[in-house]
Amino acid sequence: MTLLVAALYVSAENAQYQDVNYSVDDNRLTAEVTLNPKASGELLIPETIVVGQNTYTVIAVGDRAFKGCKNLTAIVLPQTIQRVYRSAFDGTGIMLDKTNWADGCLWIDSILIATDKTIKPRFVVPEGTRLIAAGAFQGNKTIQRVELPTCISRIDHETFRDCKNLQKVVIPTSITSIGEDAFTGSGIYNNEKKWKKGAFIIDDCLIATNNDLPAKYIFKNKIPIRLIAERAFANRKNLKSVTIPATVTAIPTAAFYQCENLTDVIIPSTVREVGNFAFYNCGLLKNALLPRDLECLGAGVFYGCVNLREQVLSDKIEVLERATFFTCRGLKNIILPSHLRRIDAGVFAGCSNLEAIELPRTLTFLGDQAFAGCAVLRKVVIPAGINSLPKQAFQGCTRLYRIDLPDGLYAIGDEALDGCLALERINIPKSTFRIGVRAFRNCQQLRGIVLVDHIHMIEQEAFIECKMLEEVQLPASVQRLQSGAFAHCINLQKVILNASLKRIDDGVFYNCRSLREVQWNDSLQAIGAEAFLDCKYLRTPVLAPAVEVGKNAFKGCR
Repeated sequence: MTLLVAALYVSAENAQYQDVNYSVDDNRLTAEVTLNPKASGELLIPETIVVGQNTYTVIAVGDRAFKGCKNLTAIVLPQTIQRVYRSAFDGTGIMLDKTNWADGCLWIDSILIATDKTIKPRFVVPEGTRLIAAGAFQGNKTIQRVELPTCISRIDHETFRDCKNLQKVVIPTSITSIGEDAFTGSGIYNNEKKWKKGAFIIDDCLIATNNDLPAKYIFKNKIPIRLIAERAFANRKNLKSVTIPATVTAIPTAAFYQCENLTDVIIPSTVREVGNFAFYNCGLLKNALLPRDLECLGAGVFYGCVNLREQVLSDKIEVLERATFFTCRGLKNIILPSHLRRIDAGVFAGCSNLEAIELPRTLTFLGDQAFAGCAVLRKVVIPAGINSLPKQAFQGCTRLYRIDLPDGLYAIGDEALDGCLALERINIPKSTFRIGVRAFRNCQQLRGIVLVDHIHMIEQEAFIECKMLEEVQLPASVQRLQSGAFAHCINLQKVILNASLKRIDDGVFYNCRSLREVQWNDSLQAIGAEAFLDCKYLRTPVLAPAVEVGKNAFKGCR
C-alpha cells in the first residue's frame, strides 16, 4: 500500500489563465494562484477562471506566489479570495513601494498583507478588513496588543508567530478557525502563566498543548472552549483519551495528528465538521464515533488508524474525500450515507478487513484506488451512476468473487481488478468500449468472460496471468490486440479472431502453453515479436505473404 500514498495527496493540477499560473482542484472547482516568478506590471486576478470545460472559483493566493517579482507594481484581488499568504508578496514592487503602506501596514483591497516596525504597539485592526494574510504579523517585535475585528472569521497559520513582545490578542466570537503555529514563539505563547495543565488558551480558544497535558483530557475551563486550533493536540504521545465539549462545532485540520497512544475520543453531537487528517496515524484509536448530523468529513481524517473498528456516517455527508479511511486495517463494518455522491481516491484503500460495502444508488463518482487492498471484500454492486471503473479501484481485493457492473459503464480502468484472485466471472456491459492496462491481471479464477461488440480497446496485459481462462472470442469492434493482452494464460485453449482484427502486438499470447486452436482471419496485417512464443501445442499457421511477422512470433510452436 505504500506505493499508493504519494498519489493520494494529489488533488490539484496546474493550469494557466491569462498568463497567470494556478493550481486547480477538480473536486471542488476551486483555484489558487501559484508560483508566478515573472509577473510584472499590474495584474487583475478574476473571481473565476475557465480551464477546459470547467469554471473554477479563485479562492487563494498561494505561498510565494509572486515572491521576488520587483516589477509587479499593482494587483487587484477578487472578493472570492479566502486566503492570502504574506510570502506571496515578499520582495515584490508592491511591498517595496512604501506609498502602498499606511500606519505600518500593507493593504491590498481591504486585505492586511504585512506589517513592519512602524506599526503602533497597540493596534486595532479596522472594521472592513476582510482578511489577514497568513504571517501578516510574523516576527514583528513592535506589536504588543492586537484587537481583531468582528468582520474576519479566521486567524491564519503563523499570523503572530515570533512576535516576541506580543502580550494580548482580543479574539472575537466571529473567529471560527485558527491555523497552526498562529502564536508559536510569541510573547503570549512563551508566558508560562498562560498555560494551564498543558493547554494554552486565549479567551475561549484552545490554541496549543504541550507534554504536561493529562493522559485523559477533559476540558475544564471557566469559560467553555468553543474553538480548537489546527494541530492543537498534534504529536501528544501521552494522550490516551479526550472528551470534546459540547460547545465545540468543529474538529480542525490535523487536530490529533499522530497522537500514537490515543485510544478514545468522545465527539459531541454539536460537531458539524471534521477537518483534513484530524486523526492522522492515531494507530491505537478504536473509538471515535462521528455525530449523526456531521456535515463535512475532510480528506485523510482516519488515515492510518489501523485499530478503528466501525463507523456510521451521517446522511448529510455527500462526499468522502481522498484517503478518509486509508489503511484502517481494523475496520470491518461501515454504513455509508444514503445520499453519498462521491468516493474519492483511496478512501478505503488498505482496509484489509472490510468485509462488505453497500454503495448507495446516488453514487456518481468513484476515485482511483478507492477499495485497493480490501483483501476480504467479497461482493460489490456498482451503482448505475458510475460510468467508469477507475484505475486500481479494486486492485488486490483477493477474495472478491463477484462484481456487478452497471449498464452504461464505458470503461474498465487500468489495473481496476488487478490481483482479484477469486473473481470467477464478470459480465461486461454492452456500453463498455475500453478495457485498460492490466485491468484483469492475475485474476487466476476467471473462467468465463464475454467481450461485447462495443469494445474497441483491449490494452497492454489486460488479461495477463488469467490462468483459468479457456476460450477467447474477440468482438468485431477490436482491430488491435495490444502487447501481452493474454500472456501467461496457461489454460487458454481456443482463440477466435474477429474479421476486422488487423494487428496482434508483441507477446499477446506469450506462454499460452495450452493454446491449440486459433481461428485466423484474412484482414490480419501484422503479428508482433514473440506474439505466440512457447505456445507449444499451436501449429504454425499459413499466413498471407503480406502479413508482417515479428521476431520469434511462433518460436516454440510445434
